[in-house]
Amino acid sequence: MVDDALPAGVVGFGRVGAALAGALAAVDHPVAAVAARSQASRDRADIALPGVPVTTAVEVAKRAGLVFLTVPDSQIAPLAEDLAEHWRPGQLVVHAAGAMGLEVLEPVVRAGGIALALHPVMTFTGTSLDIARLQGAPFAVEAAPGLTPLAEALAIELGGRPFRLPAGARPAYHAALSHAANHLVTLLSQALDILEEAGISAPETLIGPLTQAALDGALSRRLGALTGPASRGDARTLRTHVEALEDYAARRGALVGPELALDAAGAGALDAVASYRQLAAATLRAAQRAGRIDSAQAAAGLESLAPQAPPAPPAPPGAQSRDN
Repeated sequence: MVDDALPAGVVGFGRVGAALAGALAAVDHPVAAVAARSQASRDRADIALPGVPVTTAVEVAKRAGLVFLTVPDSQIAPLAEDLAEHWRPGQLVVHAAGAMGLEVLEPVVRAGGIALALHPVMTFTGTSLDIARLQGAPFAVEAAPGLTPLAEALAIELGGRPFRLPAGARPAYHAALSHAANHLVTLLSQALDILEEAGISAPETLIGPLTQAALDGALSRRLGALTGPASRGDARTLRTHVEALEDYAARRGALVGPELALDAAGAGALDAVASYRQLAAATLRAAQRAGRIDSAQAAAGLESLAPQAPPAPPAPPGAQSRDN
């Protein structure tokens, strides 16, 4: 088990760092110091952990026996190396990056410390709601052989439900989570923008219940929950959708034919058109594999999604063939 009196420290007080520090404080685990670079992070630390010193990464490494490195993923390995001379035997050092294993904490191990990877499977808002949402959240844990129970105990102390990743699964694991959560945000933001452009107020009141029902169905029945024109092979409706989205992009300042956007609004609208085409095509192919539609329906649907060639310009008045 993790020593409840072991002073903790957090380097990087962004959304994740604030949530983990708050979870420790909520169970009366002492937090000795935090390191925060931006003014927003320092202000967040002052509010979340009043009285806890906001100092440098070096001071956190010196004061804390349990150190969380919650900086951006690309900074974890360089930071661990920068602090190499300050790590000490028996010190616990944890990162929370889903895409990375223990290799980025090699300087800690070299100094005799204990490297742990704990990845909470949730998104963070940067508010106090995150601490409550950590309760019962799945935590992917990784540690050196024989030390996994220690990582699991720490995840439990933070309120999570620890689980172990199969060997070599981390890249696919993180890609799947990112595809589901991050790309869902992009997709829903596009849909909300399209509805607003169409003049529909409060579009979230339409999208919210619809997507919640779709999410529930997908989690329980996977492709069995598919609905809509692609699942039926309805090529005409798919083409109508593409034309409507192309009109939307044109109103946002994009020239849809050569896919040219003059500003951010046009570029975002072109992305929405491309996203619809790609996801509808994937849905058509999935529906065919599931036996929902046949190959002819799938082919017709895919054809309806393809960009249409612009009409040829009319011939100049009076133009005649040289053969006449």
